Amino acid sequence: MLIVLTGIDGSGKSTAARALVDAAQADGENALLLSNHAGRRSMSVLAERLAIRWPRRLADAVETTLRVANVLVSHARASRVDGLVVMDRHLHCQLALRAAKGLRRGRLLPWLISSLPEPDAVVHLDVEPALAHERIMARGTDSETLSDLVDLRDAYRSMPEYPGFVQLEADCPPAEVVARLNRIVHHGIMCAEPAVAV
Repeated sequence: MLIVLTGIDGSGKSTAARALVDAAQADGENALLLSNHAGRRSMSVLAERLAIRWPRRLADAVETTLRVANVLVSHARASRVDGLVVMDRHLHCQLALRAAKGLRRGRLLPWLISSLPEPDAVVHLDVEPALAHERIMARGTDSETLSDLVDLRDAYRSMPEYPGFVQLEADCPPAEVVARLNRIVHHGIMCAEPAVAV
């Protein structure tokens, strides 16, 4: 089973993905966590240190290259696993970032999404941007503006793929998010209904 987690920064994707895999392994299940990062945190930290702002297209080119490479490696690894595979982020995240920055979708990412094995569910962790911003500021490892988070939320919602996502309300404590994810995994709440909320 392949589950992909998406959501704006601060929605709790990485925390939920790790907890879901840990819970499955604790129950004796075979489970693997694969992270498909794009290097945004490192780039934002470097930009802050250098007091610069990366040109949008340059940042997108670097992020897209890293994300695509990570996703391709992750799918290769996932193909060898008999059990639960949880991907923390996917190409959908890069499409949302492009839309939030006013960049075109292009052809490569949509083509790759349609060509790669289809996940059993793409679960979108939906959280209010203000709460996500608080979480980001609390962890202190990167920075995002509230405005950027609102733009990213709106970009996700405008994607043609979004109606097929399973929406999971993630404004609650992490333990409840993981409990809801477990219900999705173990009770088959997949993509039966467009944009189904859990």
